[in-house]
Parts: sequence; structure tokens; C-alpha cells
Amino acid sequence: MTEPRLTKKFICIECPKGCEITVTLDEGTIVEITGNSCEKGEAYVRAEITNPTRVLTSSVLAEGLEFKMIPVKTNKPISKAKLITAMREIKQLRIHDPVHCGEVIQRDFLGLGVNLIATRACKKVE
Repeated sequence: MTEPRLTKKFICIECPKGCEITVTLDEGTIVEITGNSCEKGEAYVRAEITNPTRVLTSSVLAEGLEFKMIPVKTNKPISKAKLITAMREIKQLRIHDPVHCGEVIQRDFLGLGVNLIATRACKKVE
């Protein structure tokens, strides 16, 4: 059974214009993109259809530090399909040493070519 022709609407987030972009798909293949006023919009929608990505933000448990949780994020977007796996991994992490904002908590996180970085500094409990 083939998929029917389908249209999806997106609000582009690549620039301040916020274009409303319409994508027409035929059997899962992009056949038309309309509404974008720049090339960034078309690239954004193509990525959202084929492999949507997001920067992951979360918190890691801290032990012996001034805060109980340290906010973290990936330094680059990762596939939405990997978000649940990434969150499970973050849940297992613990930070024991002081950190600076921007410090790498884990290099090549999950082998995805992104780093997990701290987004807040935290000192040892005195």
C-alpha cells in the first residue's frame, strides 16, 4: 500500500523571519517546498523531514558539590532518534569534581561526535 500525497507545515527557525513553509510529500519523497524566503528555510525543512536533530539539554547529578544538579547540553545537535538513549546515559552520569561553564563533561558523547558540556560552574562544598 502506498502512502498518499501529504502536506506538512513548518515554521522555520533558521532566521528571524519565521517563514511558514509547506512541504508536499509523495510516498515519503519531497516533491515541493513552498513559502521559504531563503535557502536556509529549504535546508531546514529537508533536514526536519529526513533526519531531524536537536541540541539536548539536561542535568547531571553532582556529588560533593555546591549544587545537586549541573545543567548540561550537547555542543551540537544530535538525531532526535538518539534523544532517549542519550537521556538514559545522562541519568547514569555523576560529577564529583568542580566544573566551569563550557567545560566538557564527556567527549564524543555516545560516539555521536558531540561533546556534553556544563552550562553552569559549580564548586566543591566547603
